[in-house]
Amino acid sequence: MSEQSTDLRETVRRRYAEAALKVTEDTAACCGPQPVESDENFGSTLYAAAERDALPTEAVAASLGCGNPTAVAELREGERVLDLGSGGGIDVLLSARRVGPTGKAYGLDMTDEMLALALDNAAKAGATNVEFLKGAIESIPLPTDSVDVVISNCVINLSVDKAAVFAETFRVLRPGGRIGVSDVVADDDLTPDQRAERGDYVGCIAGALSFAEYRAGLRAAGFTGIEITPTHPVAAGMHSAIVRATKPETTDTPARAAEPAQACCGVDACCTPDETSADPGLTVAQAKAASGCGCRS
Repeated sequence: MSEQSTDLRETVRRRYAEAALKVTEDTAACCGPQPVESDENFGSTLYAAAERDALPTEAVAASLGCGNPTAVAELREGERVLDLGSGGGIDVLLSARRVGPTGKAYGLDMTDEMLALALDNAAKAGATNVEFLKGAIESIPLPTDSVDVVISNCVINLSVDKAAVFAETFRVLRPGGRIGVSDVVADDDLTPDQRAERGDYVGCIAGALSFAEYRAGLRAAGFTGIEITPTHPVAAGMHSAIVRATKPETTDTPARAAEPAQACCGVDACCTPDETSADPGLTVAQAKAASGCGCRS
């Protein structure tokens, strides 16, 4: 990774760490947590009131997205769903309700402060079918073909390696799996410099792909049935959009090398019913906690 990319990633991490801490600090105050994002184009106002009212106020306050991916992902009972850049957990908790007790919702985030907030929110919500993982969306700590749906809310535009995000998303989806993503997308005639003039990188503007670039990136990763539907403007020539695509039931991609037994989180057969601690002296829960990946279940 280049020095510039490293700096951008750290800027993003710091921005979201500060947002999580603000919610935590507000919770301790007499008036409770206030929304981190109050712009009408971003944040919790993009969710229905009934959805907001059913969740901990801290999860709602920490919402920074540009849409509501759970409303378009068509989640079904028993499915396994992964939220890329899960933040305070609003979309994970909503997904968990939709997939029910026989399903599971994973949240992936690189920010310790957001993971801590999300775990608190899951406990307050009484959600037992959720798991939060620490990691980068360019290197997802889940096995190949392990989830049915991948969602994300205005996070892919923040990545410094979007091709890796698309490839990793394709890898973890089972054949026939799908994505339902909310993201910022630019008109095709806007250059990268023109996008940067409309907003900064951490503000979800400068790093946005164009419609054509987004389609090309998903196609290169192997996705089919790609649909990108703008929902509302966020800047001149920049739109919040719903992105849908599918991993084919069968692919012509070369067979992948066998994954290591310890796929993630300090356990063997991670994230499956057969998972066991890689260290015989630790329980699965202890191994996950020791690994620092944010897993708790």
